[in-house]
Amino acid sequence: MTLYYTQDHEWLDVAGDTATVGITDYAQEQLGDVVFVELPAVGATLKKGGDAAVVESVKAASDVYSPVSGTVSEANAALEAEPALVNSAAEGEGWFFRLTLGDASELAGLMDRAAYDAFVATL
Repeated sequence: MTLYYTQDHEWLDVAGDTATVGITDYAQEQLGDVVFVELPAVGATLKKGGDAAVVESVKAASDVYSPVSGTVSEANAALEAEPALVNSAAEGEGWFFRLTLGDASELAGLMDRAAYDAFVATL
């Protein structure tokens, strides 16, 4: 399991050729209470930096971008029934989708936890 982070506040947990994607605790804190999540369809092809999902809170709606290219293999059905999982476990059970990596070399441009924490400290 290797964790990566983006400047758009998504995290990826990579195991083999599968990446689990969600938003960071920082992003969730900025959004406030999440009330709705729109997830990508299984089988959808996502491009790095492209729209992947939508998260709505009492404060705002925000796009979730795909940190890497790939094909969606699973969407977190639990979020559709209980979007508040993002509030309580953004970097755990509140994950959004899993995808099969299209190009593992895209991971090289992402941050590790220390780099992400340093980036957030500048915001």
